[in-house]
Amino acid sequence: MSTIDGLDLSALTRFFTEHVPDFRGELHAHLVQGGRSNLTYRLTDGHSSWALRRPPLGGLTPSAHDMVREFRVVHALAGSGVPVARAVALGDAHVMGVPFALAEYVDGVVIRTEEHLDAWPDQAIADCAHTLVDALARLHAVEPAAVGLADLGRPEGYLARQVRRWYDQWQRVRTRQLPDIDALHEQLARACPPESGASIVHGDFRIDNAIFAPDDLSQVRALVDWEMATLGDPLADLGLHLVYADPAFAPVLAGEAASTSPRLPTPADLAQRYATASGRNLDNLGYYIALGYFKIAVIAEGIHARHRQGLTVGSGFETVGDAPAPLAAAGLHALKRSA
Repeated sequence: MSTIDGLDLSALTRFFTEHVPDFRGELHAHLVQGGRSNLTYRLTDGHSSWALRRPPLGGLTPSAHDMVREFRVVHALAGSGVPVARAVALGDAHVMGVPFALAEYVDGVVIRTEEHLDAWPDQAIADCAHTLVDALARLHAVEPAAVGLADLGRPEGYLARQVRRWYDQWQRVRTRQLPDIDALHEQLARACPPESGASIVHGDFRIDNAIFAPDDLSQVRALVDWEMATLGDPLADLGLHLVYADPAFAPVLAGEAASTSPRLPTPADLAQRYATASGRNLDNLGYYIALGYFKIAVIAEGIHARHRQGLTVGSGFETVGDAPAPLAAAGLHALKRSA
């Protein structure tokens, strides 16, 4: 039986033969670098290409790796004005042991590192950041019921559930004691504001989860990595997006995260861009930023835990364990400033 980095190509070939109409024969695959959670592969038969997403090896946080959810959201958003790849097929665990989502492979530019940004002039980089925020505002403007996603989640009580959920995940994945995580959890639970509204939320909105046109960074061809999408408070997406600009996040991507580049517009600039595009009030933005720090600290610890167990695929995981402590401390600072 043929395998490659978490794929069973023999089983996938049988699946493609049954479920992918334009499949023409022998299947080849390679790992797409950059992922720190779900694994993403490019598959081709020499004529067409597809993107396959599957959960990480030995995943410790199964609710954060929901392939069924990802496929459903991508399929529903087709034609909504939100750029997504064409959903192709959904495979269950009977095919190769884990569920997976298959979509059309979208050619374009993915900006993962500061080195990738270096190839572009300042204006192109500003356009890239602004068009991404505009895409986020478009997502938040989609009426869930209009695209068949009215039951994707329960927006009421979303913030309180997020605080509980990520602290529960911390208990599952932690490799050490971090008092700042406990303190941040306690303060987030105590200071939880009423939701600012309800919309489809992406759940992991950052620059390297977008595919841009090869010659124009002002065009987003597809937003990707939808496995944590749900219905909830849209400002949680914005707060998380702004957190990714903090250099404290850089160790998660081996110290080279594009989102932390000083060449990108400032978080304040991006927040204002979002406020203008969406018409939303950002008075409580500090809370959402602190929640973003909390979430990313827990996710980073989960990645670190998998790396310690030898369950990561690819390279650049050695520094991830350096991130949770400063992220938690930054979350406490964000809450203090917003008080």
